[in-house]
Amino acid sequence: MAERGVVLTYETIRRWCLKFGQTYVNELKRCRPKTGGKWHLDVVYLKINGKTHYLWRTVDQCGNVLDILVQSRRNKQAAKKFFRKLPKGLQYVPRVIITDKQASYAAAKKEILRSVEHRQHKGLNNCAERSHQSTRQRERTMRHFKSPGQAQQFLSAFGQILDHFRLKTASPHCQRSPCPHMGSFPGVERDVN
Repeated sequence: MAERGVVLTYETIRRWCLKFGQTYVNELKRCRPKTGGKWHLDVVYLKINGKTHYLWRTVDQCGNVLDILVQSRRNKQAAKKFFRKLPKGLQYVPRVIITDKQASYAAAKKEILRSVEHRQHKGLNNCAERSHQSTRQRERTMRHFKSPGQAQQFLSAFGQILDHFRLKTASPHCQRSPCPHMGSFPGVERDVN
């Protein structure tokens, strides 16, 4: 934009992100390839305005972020809420879920995802642990999140966009399907120069 003589402020870019960010993320989710049958679940804490909140995240075996949820608790009810939210956007349940040894996972899984195999092992969950690194880097850059709503909005968009631009493995079950509609968003005109 600077080459064309257009001066932009940080506020302009922030407004664009607020206006077009969710549309972009929805399109990425719509074109997302079918996820793998192994889901890795993990929880990390976030400090938001001096209070501890928990970021629940699900990643498939290819490292794609399936869903996140920011909550103020890390108990059975919070796990149940997260487990109910998971299959809604994906239309199917996994074959296996892999978690660390947190007790709330097992309790919620027994009630909601009965038919799914559950493996609890600290070493098997490295895929989910790695997915938190980019979140921590962004959190430091932004000087922490200001509210749980802002954290939820930013992280759900950031995870999908990061997945889109991240290099994928050569594994055949981790291929990204091309999305023919990525260039056309309502309300956004493309520059074809």
